[in-house]
Amino acid sequence: MAASDKKLRVALIFGGRSGEHDVSVVSARSVAAALDRNRYEITPLAIDRGGRWADPDTAARVLTESGDRTDQVLTFEGKSKLDQRLLGNDLDVAFPVLHGPYGEDGTIQGLFEMLDLPYVGCDPTASAVCMDKALAKRLLVQAGLKTPGWVELDRNSWSDAHDDLRTRCLALGLPLFVKPARLGSSVGISRVGEASALDEAVEKALSHGRTVVVERGLDAREIEIAVLGNEQPRASVPGEVISGHEFYDYEDKYLDDSCELHAPAPLEPEQAAAARRLAVEVYSSLGCAGMARVDLFLERGSDDFWVNEVNTIPGFTSISMYPRLWGLTGLPYPTLLDELIRLALERHRGAPDYVGRSRQIPS
Repeated sequence: MAASDKKLRVALIFGGRSGEHDVSVVSARSVAAALDRNRYEITPLAIDRGGRWADPDTAARVLTESGDRTDQVLTFEGKSKLDQRLLGNDLDVAFPVLHGPYGEDGTIQGLFEMLDLPYVGCDPTASAVCMDKALAKRLLVQAGLKTPGWVELDRNSWSDAHDDLRTRCLALGLPLFVKPARLGSSVGISRVGEASALDEAVEKALSHGRTVVVERGLDAREIEIAVLGNEQPRASVPGEVISGHEFYDYEDKYLDDSCELHAPAPLEPEQAAAARRLAVEVYSSLGCAGMARVDLFLERGSDDFWVNEVNTIPGFTSISMYPRLWGLTGLPYPTLLDELIRLALERHRGAPDYVGRSRQIPS
């Protein structure tokens, strides 16, 4: 597609095998609605909960007929393991809107690399690192960045060394947050305010994945920053999440919209500048490119920022923080999507010229 007057062919990929399947569909609906149809030809590619790719008619139906809430997503079944439209020269760029495992963890990014298909977002390495909360924490500490203390465990260690691990977890101090290590959107997370609730919270998290992070809870404000860019990333204005629940959980994010987003966050200018600098430092330290949302804690009673986590494919629903923060920074949703696609093509052009490269991308 070399002619400048032709539309860019965008593969919008959504659904997937993770517990965030429904969030992904709702995010994809928002992206599809905001993409400029005069510039882009959208090819919806849907993956069912079993990892099978849906036929084109089913993918289009799920995208158009699902609702804008996660409890209004159509259930569907795919038929194949790989959509053949990803092969050859039928597509110009992939826009994965797959949250959680098998989408945000570097797996599908590795497929795009093998197919020599430009794609929005981080590369396989950064995606995998940021998806694994325990691994990301170790790298953040190595980079000299502060993150709340934690204990990592899996089902075997929890069974074999239960008492020791339980003691180590409780030594962090209450409250604790118990999280699946490789999941997002607050799926499977519990706040533990009493020691007696720890075992149940760990079992809940283990039901969503084999590795769990038990993290010290801070008395802190939740600050979120959207970061955008490749070699020269830039940060949005900080936003502050005021949860409508005990903590910023799944329902708060995607169902009842009871949380409040204060953006710009009510911070002193020096605090806001420090938060933006830290977000870019975290982004670069973990090797991110394209986009990510960096979540920070601002400890009450001090000016200390702590790194919570990094989301490489943040939510893109109508109430999601990433597009809202960029909108408040002067980058409206449609323009943000244009920029993400531009960054994907830019990075692809700058990659080594692999033998066999055949895709022709418009200039």
